[in-house]
Amino acid sequence: MDAQIKVSKVSGNQIFHLSNSKVSYILGVEDHNVLAHYYFGKKVNDYSGSLKYPRLDRSFSPNFSDATDRNYSLNTLPQEFPSFGAGDFREPAISVQQTNGSMITDFEYQSYQITDGKDALPELPSTHADQSEAMTLTITMVDKIAQITVNLAYTIFSDSASVVRSSQIINSGTTDIDIKKIDSMNIDFPKNDYQLLQLPGRYAEERQVVVEDINPGTKVLDSKRSSSGHMQSPFFGLVSPNVTEDSGTAYGFNLIYSGSHKSTIQKDPFEQVRVQMGINDFNFSWKLRPQESFQSPEVMMSFSDRGLNQLSHAFHHLILNHVMTSQFAKKPRPILINNWEATYMDFDEAKLEKIVKKSAQLDIELFVLDDGWFGHRNDDNSSLGDWYVNKEKLPHGLTSISDLTHQLGMKFGLWFEPEMVSKDSDLYRAHPDWAIHTPNRPLSVSRDQYVLDFGRQEVREHIFKQMCEILDSTTIDYVKWDMNRNITELYNLDLPADQQGEASHRYILGVYDFMAKITARYPNILFEGCSGGGGRFDAGMLYYMPQYWVSDNTDAVERVKIQYGTSMIYPPVAMGAHVSKIPNPNTGRSIDINFRSLVANSADTGYELDPLTLSDDEVKTVIQENQWYKANRELIQFGDFYRLINPFKNNQGSWMFVSPDKSKAVVMFFNILNQPAYPLTVLKLQGLDPKAKYEVNGSLAVSGDELMNIGFYPMPQPKHDFESMKFELKKI
Repeated sequence: MDAQIKVSKVSGNQIFHLSNSKVSYILGVEDHNVLAHYYFGKKVNDYSGSLKYPRLDRSFSPNFSDATDRNYSLNTLPQEFPSFGAGDFREPAISVQQTNGSMITDFEYQSYQITDGKDALPELPSTHADQSEAMTLTITMVDKIAQITVNLAYTIFSDSASVVRSSQIINSGTTDIDIKKIDSMNIDFPKNDYQLLQLPGRYAEERQVVVEDINPGTKVLDSKRSSSGHMQSPFFGLVSPNVTEDSGTAYGFNLIYSGSHKSTIQKDPFEQVRVQMGINDFNFSWKLRPQESFQSPEVMMSFSDRGLNQLSHAFHHLILNHVMTSQFAKKPRPILINNWEATYMDFDEAKLEKIVKKSAQLDIELFVLDDGWFGHRNDDNSSLGDWYVNKEKLPHGLTSISDLTHQLGMKFGLWFEPEMVSKDSDLYRAHPDWAIHTPNRPLSVSRDQYVLDFGRQEVREHIFKQMCEILDSTTIDYVKWDMNRNITELYNLDLPADQQGEASHRYILGVYDFMAKITARYPNILFEGCSGGGGRFDAGMLYYMPQYWVSDNTDAVERVKIQYGTSMIYPPVAMGAHVSKIPNPNTGRSIDINFRSLVANSADTGYELDPLTLSDDEVKTVIQENQWYKANRELIQFGDFYRLINPFKNNQGSWMFVSPDKSKAVVMFFNILNQPAYPLTVLKLQGLDPKAKYEVNGSLAVSGDELMNIGFYPMPQPKHDFESMKFELKKI
């Protein structure tokens, strides 16, 4: 096994060195049993103590109670898991209120344990690895006065430039304590010139790439929505100035959690940078009774010394091999068609049958029936929570359309929104208290629906029973799980007043419990996540559902940016991308089907249009594109993905897919707006065998090193806006 954890003594200090062939992570025990951070980055063979923090007198930096000089302070020392109140005035990773009201904690190193492999976390999605794939270091720290224990877990994998961290707090005392904050990780970096990379967004514009300077003070990236959300992905990076896709240093931090999250980036007066990530402590608290424990989510931390593509490869590999648990994780994903943009909720059996039959002729593999098949739902004002078939629309139930789909050689999928309830529904009329609300306050409406309290077991059991009745009633191969609003008036009726700070996290734990049970009961159903598009696209969701709808924005030009940003963390096989109708419902733009197809074919492809309206030429194109995609599906979904041209900075975007053995590649180039006297772009490829010759689009033979270092002109003269090119490479 390539992963290893060395424990040694250096200058009298205990040192822990986690490493594989790609990265090293080094921490150690300093004076007064403080757990100090030394290094995270490119693999080093040994550590001799070169980064032991200098002993310096820093004014207004308190010293330990038994200090004989002024040269050692928690306020400046780089630490692994700092607390507050004993001398460090920077952001703490943990805050606990004790019975006497004190918020002061001071944790000291106590012991360590090393185990092979990586166990799953209780109640939470997490990474997994067997004993030959990873090693885990657990550091135990204690506050003897408060009688609190913290276990810090560090996992190093044999096959990834990544370390995974989490924290667990145990009440070792005899009285209750209240957790006010517990981060999953903390790293203190020495003075550096790194910039902050983040992926903010909004509905229909998710995961936009933003790079900015890190200035003195504290920067917070967070969500308070009880969802990871469209507006701020639970990810950030530290990158060297002028980092590119293939050069420069890059660190990435990605939280495996789907609820309210918070990342803190703090530059202190000495230009050291402290970074933290975990559950958002805003309105959070957790009562911990004696001998009880609380487990934080995990953070995936990856490193690259060769730019952003290498960083993305680390995340892609880790998510595909050590996060996803579905049997479909490494299986080819089908080409689907969703009826939403073809019919919205205005459909009946006859209309659906025509779409299904036409789809089969187009070489499509999966038909998905979207919103509107249940209750008396004809618009988005009713029936969520009433998961029984609308017999006015579908008098023969779902079986008729499912049987037809299978008879034509396709699979059948269905849309659900399990976490929601409409005011106009049988469920709400029977159980209005099941909608999350604060007593004696009016309940905000969003999209004319409320959020069911999945933190309560009786609510989950009722929805689970309804879904099972539907899924058992006919052959269903795919489920799209949607979630179209965030929580307001947050309150849990099962909790006492002094535990309402637990409501948000308990909601997410309930969602995870439901997803674990439904995916375990139906292992042969492919589940795809959605939240108004990519509003809850995170690693926590991918643990249960191996693909996610990237965005409700199906405009192909917009999707170039959205998919580019999403690929910073998530592999193409995790992304749902469809060819939509024109004019596009989001932008009104009309883009030719070649451009739309190439963007969609960059991920798990499909269609979001009415196939009955396609022209003869468009039908031919769709069939050709589907046949091409099937022939190249393995390469697109599981090859190495490289971003080539950043559409956030250029009028073009480009990326490519390379087979693991470097024998095949596909390059996609997108020109957005045409221009007179068009400036010529040189496209340089990545990931090829530099010594091999490649046939390009069946003719020209070019060496790999020429394609990567010299490049070529992909589109010498565009003819119109929104033009695309595809280049297929085969080693000869």
